[in-house]
Amino acid sequence: MTIGDSRRQEENKRVIALPIAAILSVIGSLGCCLPLAFVAALGAATASAIFTALRPWLLILSAALLVTGFLQLYRGGRSCQRRDVVSVAIFWIAVAIFLTMMFFSQQIASLLAGRLAS
Repeated sequence: MTIGDSRRQEENKRVIALPIAAILSVIGSLGCCLPLAFVAALGAATASAIFTALRPWLLILSAALLVTGFLQLYRGGRSCQRRDVVSVAIFWIAVAIFLTMMFFSQQIASLLAGRLAS
């Protein structure tokens, strides 16, 4: 065996060793974080089941808070202070989101699932 042949064999070993080392490092990094992803998915599924059961109560709470906000914004404080345009805009955006989620929740879920799947 000549010196050139031994160098080629060393280079071939390096060419094979580098991708294998890269694959092992990826697997090592996934090994540290992948269990956490499973735990997060399990937690999200559990939270989804709990919030689905609590949905009517959460809608009632949201409606009550919006009524309270409306009263504070339009009826509260009979002083001569002007309402802030930003406060009024944020309130009506919250009302729009509430009504959309109340009446079109299944369509929004389908839309989000379709967007996340693609």
